[in-house]
Amino acid sequence: MSSKHQKVRIGISVGDFNGIGPEIIMKSLNDKSITDFFTPVIFGSGKLFTYQKNIFKLPVNFNYITEASQAQPGKLNMVNLWKDNVNVDLGKPTEESTKMAIDSLEAATEALVKGDIDVLVTAPINKDEMLKQGFKHAGHTGYLEEKFGKKGLMFLVTDDLKVAVSTHHIPISEVAANISKEKIKKQIKLLNQCLIEDFQLQRPKIAVLGLNPHAGDGGAIGKEETEIIEPAIKELFDNGIMAFGPFPADSFFQPNKYKNYDAVLAMYHDQGLAPFKTLAYEEGVNYTAGLPFIRTSPDHGVAYDIAGKNIADERSFSEAIFMGIKIFKNRSDYKDLMTNRLQPKKMVSENGIDEDLPEETE
Repeated sequence: MSSKHQKVRIGISVGDFNGIGPEIIMKSLNDKSITDFFTPVIFGSGKLFTYQKNIFKLPVNFNYITEASQAQPGKLNMVNLWKDNVNVDLGKPTEESTKMAIDSLEAATEALVKGDIDVLVTAPINKDEMLKQGFKHAGHTGYLEEKFGKKGLMFLVTDDLKVAVSTHHIPISEVAANISKEKIKKQIKLLNQCLIEDFQLQRPKIAVLGLNPHAGDGGAIGKEETEIIEPAIKELFDNGIMAFGPFPADSFFQPNKYKNYDAVLAMYHDQGLAPFKTLAYEEGVNYTAGLPFIRTSPDHGVAYDIAGKNIADERSFSEAIFMGIKIFKNRSDYKDLMTNRLQPKKMVSENGIDEDLPEETE
């Protein structure tokens, strides 16, 4: 892991190269001063990126290495995973682009575990195509949870708006069966700790949305609020966690409401992501909270419809990089603070004399 005096090493997986992944990666790294802030390590293909940088007329040059531990500060490092030519078919997924997305993610994750990079930033993937090629998870989150042996939480963040979702990529018909009092309690606790450690909020306020329209209307439109969500919130609030709700989702995301809270826990994917992407699409970052390592990504997909047209907006990817750096430094500061806390002094010595009190004088 980088020391405080070294630049943070940002590992980048390339996603589906027939989408906008390589374009937004190179646009984010195009500023010559970018390596003053961090050390990029791309897990990709030199020939692929050379081909695409010529399409987009981006004057980026890479330092080719065989493993992440060889990355040099001040350069755009690329772990050259594939030395053969690749067939680029911009605008649609292929078996080759899907396999490369899987290989890039696996290599980057291995480097993260080994400590050769500090933060993982993932370019967009095609989940359906990856499942067809033997990938066992419907997205990055499940894959990283399995790799790290710990449950994470999908957390969409900007400086002003932070939204987590209780259930991820499952059919809407299965959402109610996948929430429980204990699960919601664990997620709010995780969210609370994440806000303290990763975002330096001393006593965060967390809003929890209801599952049903109008948050159930007291049980008239569903019992999940009264039987599951409210009891979880009350129990945590009584134990010092500032959790509030459940709030009706249809009216919560008005500026004068959501800005009163540091984060929001939505019950299902679109309940949280639809308003988030409406309010913060260009600057939003997808952060997997609760894992021992830091992973961020842009809040959009592969965008096949604009691939190769040189119109992809890199701002969300750039935000993902700098949010990853910010979280890494915040987490490091928190660990230092906890390590260096003043320990309570032992007030009484073994002989029973209090050594911290001044001796009496005659």
